[in-house]
Amino acid sequence: MRRWAARALAVALLALAAPAQLAQQLELALSRSLAAGEVPGAVVVVGRGDEVLFERAFGARALEPREEATLDTLYDLASLTKPIATASSVMKLVERGALELAAPVARHLPEFGNRGKDAITVEMLLLHTSGLVADNPLGDYIGTRAQMWTRICELEPHQMPGAKFTYSDVGYIVLGELVARVDGRPLDAFARAELFEPLGMLDTLFTPPPELAARCAPTEQRGGRWMRGEVHDPRAFALGGVAGHAGLFSTAADVSRWCRMLLGGGELDGVRVFATATVEAMLSPRTLPGGGLRTLALDCDTEFSSARGGVFPRGASFGHTGFTGTSLWLDPATMGYVLALCNRVHPAGKGETRELRRAIADAAARALRAGDGVLTGADVLAREGCARLAGRKVALLTNRTGRLKSGERTIDLLARSPGVELRSILAPEHGLGARAEGSIDDEIDRATGLVIHSLYGATRKPTPQMLAGCDTLVVDLQHVGTRIYTYESTLAYALEVAGSLGVRVVVLDRPDPLALLAAQGPLADAERLDFTSNRALPLAHGLTLGERARLEREHFGVACELEVVACEGWRRSMRWAETGLEWQDPSPNLRNETQVLLYPGVALLEPTNVSVGRGTDEPFERFGAPWIEPLALARALDALELPGLEFTPLRFTPSASTFSNEACGGVHITVTRREAVRAVEAGLAIARTLRDLHGESFEFERIDRLLRDRETLAQLFSGARIADIAASWADDLAAFEVLAAKVRLYEP
Repeated sequence: MRRWAARALAVALLALAAPAQLAQQLELALSRSLAAGEVPGAVVVVGRGDEVLFERAFGARALEPREEATLDTLYDLASLTKPIATASSVMKLVERGALELAAPVARHLPEFGNRGKDAITVEMLLLHTSGLVADNPLGDYIGTRAQMWTRICELEPHQMPGAKFTYSDVGYIVLGELVARVDGRPLDAFARAELFEPLGMLDTLFTPPPELAARCAPTEQRGGRWMRGEVHDPRAFALGGVAGHAGLFSTAADVSRWCRMLLGGGELDGVRVFATATVEAMLSPRTLPGGGLRTLALDCDTEFSSARGGVFPRGASFGHTGFTGTSLWLDPATMGYVLALCNRVHPAGKGETRELRRAIADAAARALRAGDGVLTGADVLAREGCARLAGRKVALLTNRTGRLKSGERTIDLLARSPGVELRSILAPEHGLGARAEGSIDDEIDRATGLVIHSLYGATRKPTPQMLAGCDTLVVDLQHVGTRIYTYESTLAYALEVAGSLGVRVVVLDRPDPLALLAAQGPLADAERLDFTSNRALPLAHGLTLGERARLEREHFGVACELEVVACEGWRRSMRWAETGLEWQDPSPNLRNETQVLLYPGVALLEPTNVSVGRGTDEPFERFGAPWIEPLALARALDALELPGLEFTPLRFTPSASTFSNEACGGVHITVTRREAVRAVEAGLAIARTLRDLHGESFEFERIDRLLRDRETLAQLFSGARIADIAASWADDLAAFEVLAAKVRLYEP
């Protein structure tokens, strides 16, 4: 619960947006849409936690004859059914142990597993990566419900399960049947009893009874009558109005309760509906094959993300849309949400909401994020007008992560600031764009005309020529709290050179995605230090770059004048989504927080003959080799019950790095409980399992190129339990904790 408490504290520090400005922007957007005939009316709600910032009904819910929209209007939610009813019900069963995300759907629905669908898992259906078509023909929905289900079971995947993202109504119809089969109650009854009634969502239901029809917003006509309380989707209608992909009706007030429950970590008004870990799993972004992000319940960053607008951050906010014009979006960093319910298909099915959704989302995001409490060191510097650097001649060590919240580069901030003379730019491994691999030559920055001196080419240490005429070296890089991540070696070398030249160092600090976990792994052997392990530190230490700089000076004796501009509003227990900062890839193959979390363990395989997913959309979330049998490996790893991790068999062909363009068998790693993950121990367990299953095919000893601890390697060879190996690090980690406590700048 610490994380949710920290989030609540951070939210309490946010400045309230001006309600009048929010109302003005929303009224303008809705009036334009109504005037253009895009929608007949809508109900819009913007909230933060338990506070409602805006709530209003606009226009009409019915035009023929006209009825004004009201706050208690029930709308056909269309595909909002997927997250609110179906995915939530599935996750409730997962939480109870009745379902497993990695389990084949055919385990519970045997008749579904024919025609190549036996490999489709529950998680694939939730993520729309099952290989099923978006929609099967309407002709399949003739006859009894049992006959319709038989036709669905006869469908063949149109692509290999797990290979591609295809938004699929069929997949969610299957999930609705899965809930009914596993629990014994149909989806509508399960969702009502387990979710809606406990949450007080008393106006949320499938197939509204006649007495509620007057409050339902009509859509189009069917058979000469208005669809009013009758689901618009033809497949859901054929299925009796209850389906996993569509059919739910609700009010804005009820939908807001579901949003608040998720943002509250599974609890609302003292009633706990989900465990916190379940909600974290539901809201953790997963990289989709081919690119894009979704969570187990919601869209994140795909072609279906119109409801996010352009202000809510990519990869750190979540939502969904519905065909009838409904939408919702959640912003965990601010505990905020925005939802818009309308019946854009009324009266003739020709309405349009894409631009309206964007306008509503942007207005809400600007209000929710006014006075956002988490600032990086660069943002603090900008807020102060770069006063700390007044009169200074500056060299800047940075890459693409060196940006303000506004998106402006730190390079450009310094270049335009009066009294600051930016003379030199330096870039670490992967170059200024943080995209390149291998040795990098010097370049020219087009915006400033300055030379970008590469510290991953002819030299890895700044030279006196690079700092010529400079009295201050500013460092602005995103770190990931791991000793094998070379940015901290570059920092250490820069501190040494700056100290020898009498150059002051100013580190603009940034949140560390690994800071929420305790230090893990062995210390590097002191006699075997180099550029990839420049100090005898734990493999994963969780210090920010500013804290690492302080450790260099305070413990390792690097003599230099150092100032760290600390982040504001950040606590170590925060998830990245809670910071309100847009994710910037710090290097080519760390593209989200999950990959950073797995990196200290899976990266141990990089020096071996195993692909760690470079050249795929999921580096460090998958690994494999041509000689690996996926199912056997996944079963062996799942049997270890590694905390917070699950393994799914798959095949993939990386386009780069190890086994480039060769078909590999392997596994995908799913993080189910972030706080439980012990990445280094998991990496060792994976390496041993590969050795046990594949013997000499796996170059086991090469993991020591990054592990750098002979004692740990010897214990692995001897067959010692992973838990006992980890216990052998205890004294070293305790000693490190004493050092770390002296340089940490942020509270837990």
